Amino acid sequence: MKDYKKLLVVVDPTSDKQPALARAVELASKNQAAITVFLSIFDFSYEMTSILSGHEREAMRQGVIAQRKAWIEDLVEAYSKTDSVIETEVIWHNRPFESIIQHAIAGEYDLIVKGTHEHDKLKSVIFTPTDWHLMRKAPVPVLLVKEHDWPVAGKILCAVNVGSEDDDHQSLNGKIIEHAQGLAQKFDAQVHLVNGYPGTPVNLAIELPDFDAHTYSETIRMQHEQRVGSLANTFGISTDFCHVKEGLPEDVIPDLAMHLDAELVILGTVGRTGFSAALIGNTAEHVIDSINCDLLAIKPDGYHSPLEES
Repeated sequence: MKDYKKLLVVVDPTSDKQPALARAVELASKNQAAITVFLSIFDFSYEMTSILSGHEREAMRQGVIAQRKAWIEDLVEAYSKTDSVIETEVIWHNRPFESIIQHAIAGEYDLIVKGTHEHDKLKSVIFTPTDWHLMRKAPVPVLLVKEHDWPVAGKILCAVNVGSEDDDHQSLNGKIIEHAQGLAQKFDAQVHLVNGYPGTPVNLAIELPDFDAHTYSETIRMQHEQRVGSLANTFGISTDFCHVKEGLPEDVIPDLAMHLDAELVILGTVGRTGFSAALIGNTAEHVIDSINCDLLAIKPDGYHSPLEES
């Protein structure tokens, strides 16, 4: 994994608390990285003011941008004593996720860092549509941050897919683990692997009277344990840190993250869009509302965002 040398931090204009900025500064200090604090704003009412000329509307937009930039400069001032180079960027755009991704592509950023929203009652992470779009369409890793510290000797949980042995899955598994190990080295953390395997199909047990459900389940479990163990061995990870559980990934991952008190979950996203995304979704999108820690979403090598041609 290459170091994160350029971080694009997306700030929340509704809050003076910016966990994404705090996390980015922490990451930057470990990587001697540069940070750009980014905000995309838009107010439709300014576009509909027909009594104003185009020049006057542009002047109003620039006035709002200047106000927001001054606000961000105040946020950044709190980190003035750090070694990190922090720049600010505010743009006028009606689709925040597009502006974030396009800026990340144009600036060749290594990581997008964005805060999440926490639901007060359930204490679960509520991800906005912008977060979902970033996970699906951003070609660079996306770190979605909660308001908490990464402890020394914490735990990083890698969600790996060993249900298939094709090269694409193997490559993405390796990429996830490499990101985890790079962060673990800098933050003195443990790397754990988690894999969920499917239970016995009910229809088989019903339709085939001689079907041995227990033997079938044990065979699947052993196959997944063997593949996870082999993957762990490749990257020098102890089998004590491998967790193979029966169940759907969207259930297994949050349960283990809570049990381990993980500080970070890393998983791969395939970048489905359109109709297939509506039908199938991504494991990340099923997991996100159930975890109580940061999430790092990684794309496969060779992924091209639909916005790269925009």
